[in-house]
Amino acid sequence: MTQTDDTTDAKDWYSPDAATFGDRVAAAREAAGMDQATLARRLGVRLATLRGWENDTSEPRANRLSTLAGLLNVSMMWLINGEGEGLDGPVEAEVLPEDAAELLAELRQMRVEMAGRVKDMARLEKRLRGMLMETAE
Repeated sequence: MTQTDDTTDAKDWYSPDAATFGDRVAAAREAAGMDQATLARRLGVRLATLRGWENDTSEPRANRLSTLAGLLNVSMMWLINGEGEGLDGPVEAEVLPEDAAELLAELRQMRVEMAGRVKDMARLEKRLRGMLMETAE
């Protein structure tokens, strides 16, 4: 397991490399004490729409994003990229047994590494496509 500095863990928990837009929406909703149905109703959207946002299959328009940030008491920038006024880390991490906290930290590290590998794969795919295009001409 890779050791990480506890001071950076909390700060970077919702960074773009560690969390998605949907992760941040779900975390902020839970921190605000709302379930999905309540937040969807307060936003005036269908439950399926909110689930799409939390599952990263769709994103809200700017006007809904502004309302969403206001209802969740976080900044729009924090929802978008994890920077600005938002949550420091998951609330439950403070009350978890040490073993569970270590497992969460390891899973988080793996997720960050996987995101980096996805970027590498996309770069290689782009190079390969370029090579194939040149060969076809």
